[in-house]
Amino acid sequence: MSPSSDENPARDDNRDGIVDAMREYVAGLPDKEGLDRCVEEGQAIADIVAPLGLPPHILAAVLAYPLCRDDMLSDKSFQNNELKDVSRYVIGLQQLDQFSLPEHWQPGEALAIQQSDALRKMLLAVVSDVRLVLVRIADQLYRLREAKDASPAERQALAIETREIYAPLASRLGVWQLKWELEDLAFRYLEPDTYADIARALREKRTERVGFIDDFQQILGKELEAEGIKAEISGRPKHIYSIYRKMLRKDRGIEALYDIRAVRLLVDTVGDCYAALGIVHNLWSYIPGEFDDYIANPKDNDYQSLHTAVAGPQGKTVEIQIRTHDMHRHAELGVAAHWRYKEGGGAPAAFDQKIQFLRTLLEPADDGTDLLDQIRDDFFEDRVYAVSPKGDVVELPAQATPLDFAYHVHTQVGHRCRGAKVNGRIVPLTYHVKNGDQIEIITGSQAHPSRDWLSPKLGYLAGGRARAKVRNWFRQQDRDQHMRQGREVLDRELSRLNVKDVPTEAIAKQLKHKDSDALCVALGAGDLTSAAIATALQHIRGTDIAERIRPRRTRKKSETSGATGVTGVGDLLCNFARCCRPVPPEPIVGYITQGRGVSIHRQDCGNFLGLNQRHPERIISISWGESDSAAYPVDLSLHAFDRSGLIRDITAVLADDDANILDMRSHTDKKSMQVVTDISIEIKDLPTLSAVISKLEQLPNVVSVRRKA
Repeated sequence: MSPSSDENPARDDNRDGIVDAMREYVAGLPDKEGLDRCVEEGQAIADIVAPLGLPPHILAAVLAYPLCRDDMLSDKSFQNNELKDVSRYVIGLQQLDQFSLPEHWQPGEALAIQQSDALRKMLLAVVSDVRLVLVRIADQLYRLREAKDASPAERQALAIETREIYAPLASRLGVWQLKWELEDLAFRYLEPDTYADIARALREKRTERVGFIDDFQQILGKELEAEGIKAEISGRPKHIYSIYRKMLRKDRGIEALYDIRAVRLLVDTVGDCYAALGIVHNLWSYIPGEFDDYIANPKDNDYQSLHTAVAGPQGKTVEIQIRTHDMHRHAELGVAAHWRYKEGGGAPAAFDQKIQFLRTLLEPADDGTDLLDQIRDDFFEDRVYAVSPKGDVVELPAQATPLDFAYHVHTQVGHRCRGAKVNGRIVPLTYHVKNGDQIEIITGSQAHPSRDWLSPKLGYLAGGRARAKVRNWFRQQDRDQHMRQGREVLDRELSRLNVKDVPTEAIAKQLKHKDSDALCVALGAGDLTSAAIATALQHIRGTDIAERIRPRRTRKKSETSGATGVTGVGDLLCNFARCCRPVPPEPIVGYITQGRGVSIHRQDCGNFLGLNQRHPERIISISWGESDSAAYPVDLSLHAFDRSGLIRDITAVLADDDANILDMRSHTDKKSMQVVTDISIEIKDLPTLSAVISKLEQLPNVVSVRRKA
């Protein structure tokens, strides 16, 4: 991944001349105070990311970013020249620079593990091109290098931000050459005395330790080659922060650590692993108690390798890891990735897979553009990241709402939620949160959740945990109150559906409750929603119809009759009676009229009962037909206080549920000072009708919605 020679890609990799063009553009800017500083900063950051093989457009954006950040240059300046493709990368870098420590954070205060991890994930999710995160990491390293002359408070704030966010992010993305310097500089600023003590204890400079490792590798390489073992040998001295962490973890002094210097051998087969181990132990004396065979006994995360420590040249200890190429690939990109078992804890498996893919993007490739375009859509589609007013990052499920955010913050905040602001503007509680949204919850003095929040169809809550918190709140209320509220829900649902012929005991039995009282308690506690009543009615009536009416055939008669089947009357015209407007699966019968064919009524329709007494010979048995596309007319009566946009909102709700509007008429009831809107619609079944009525009742200023008899 690093260049094989001393050439600098930031200066020489100009496949389309874009980097040179940017340098010429910057050089032509008029002199301003601070211009030279911004130019030097851009070049310094470009030099840091040069070994990562980033494309020229990103390198050009790196050169321009400090100028745009300090308002010496606008990203719009590139729109009309050959640098126009650079502007989107500059905008991405500006977006990344907006995320930092929360406003309430104080110097010396560490972030919670969940908070720092959420912020790292957010940095990956919000940016359009993940490779810009590498530039942000390099920018952080530049700031650390320059902070040596800053005030102690500034250095401490920058170091904690680095330790909590950017060093772990560099580790997860596999940018090891940046990670160790970020950690060492942050450690140096946060704990200067400890850093100095460890540095003195090593009694040698880093360059001297590097030289020792190089000599060690040459000796070992010659011996392996003489024995016919093909091996890749790599090594680096442990950096100071790594030594410090191991001292804490093992509760030892630096003199008791055996892996300050480390070498890794990659061979082809498992047999070569053990052969190489024998050669190492023949060359140098191994240190008892420091040998681990993770090949024969893998770790819980399936990590495999041989670990040993020897007393090398000059009596200096060296840790040696021996593994096959497949083991190494698994350790770097698989379940046992280095950043997982070193940093402790663990990320969800789905996020692991995303990070593994993101790390492969660090390898420059000519055909990687299409993959980059997929990242924003494919890799973080299951999570969104919102920001609290204090600056905390909150990880939420996809399609989450402000109400999900409220319950994530605290259960009582969710219970007392009355509204929400997103980015300073009031939004409905069904608003879908987007990455980077800043959310403020408006609360009341008392907890008062709504049972409508429990209905998935209404879209108030996307998370199951938040929905469970609402159910628990209702469950904890008094049983008598549950029964009273549940009875109101049941009566309201039956009333607005205009259902009078089904006993509540039958509904309770269908929903597997002992009696109607138990059903009401379940409704009042939130264990059941009103939508379950419509579904139960559908099953009850479907069973009753099957027992009473045995249809001979199903035939579509007209656009108004949908898929209504009429038994034994040939091709008579069928029409739904306007007095009752039956909907599947309500039991229906037919009445043969004079000149208008068969009129279809509900079996409990008052007009039909009168006709049955006067002309029983005209009554015929009919049944609903079987058609997924059939639609049936229903008349609704909506009462509301008038406001601007009321009709528009009503039609929008009906359109969302595929309810076709046949007729709509409004008039003002002077007694109640309300607008009464009579609506004729076409729907497919009773549960759909229930859902439509529920959503209409949620509209502002709507008082009631009822199905007309």
